[in-house]
Amino acid sequence: MLATVTASLLEGFGTTLQLFFLTLVFSLPIGLLVAFGSMSKWAPFRFLRRMGEGSRLAALADFRPISALVSVIVWVIRGTPLVLQLIVIYYGPGLLFDNNIWGSGNQGRVIATIAAFVINYSCYFSVIYRGGIEGVPAGQREAGEVLGMTKRQIFARVTLLQMVKRVIPPMSNEIITLVKDTSLARVIAVTEVIKAGETYLKRGLIWPLFYTAVFYLVFVGLLTILFNFIERRLSYFK
Repeated sequence: MLATVTASLLEGFGTTLQLFFLTLVFSLPIGLLVAFGSMSKWAPFRFLRRMGEGSRLAALADFRPISALVSVIVWVIRGTPLVLQLIVIYYGPGLLFDNNIWGSGNQGRVIATIAAFVINYSCYFSVIYRGGIEGVPAGQREAGEVLGMTKRQIFARVTLLQMVKRVIPPMSNEIITLVKDTSLARVIAVTEVIKAGETYLKRGLIWPLFYTAVFYLVFVGLLTILFNFIERRLSYFK
């Protein structure tokens, strides 16, 4: 019986790993792009400043549409439950357009779950990225300009390296949270590890459900060791 349960849970854990790794692959770079969007200084109405400080139109001079739009999107995503976003993304297209864009079967539900997770975690990662970038002292960027470095060179050789050091601790916390959030996929009937363990409740067996905790503990333990190693490797920035 133990071998049968283990095989079933391993199959479900394979889906859990798929959700986890694909979410990271897409959300980490997208989160950086979202961070850049929220920090955008593009102000198309800057010319209105010449009309005088007392003018109502002049008040629009500092309006940054890209930054404002991205900030609103991040606020909405961070302010609503992930499980709600998952339900809306999976069922929404079918209800609005009478067309299930995700396809049928477990694989279609997995794709919808990954899409929801990527959107959610990209917004969370963007806030961490932004904090890391803005936490780098401005004097170091100015020193790079004095040395004749371009903005791209300053970001790649000065800001980025120090940002990585700053974002690892909060990023590791979010990534470990992602491991556990994959269990929300069962809301739309994705057969991940907990969903696989729940099937044994119908047979009057509860221990397989507790057995799923072993998979999470081992995986989170490995991630913790990995992040501790990375932090030690980056300690030379102190």
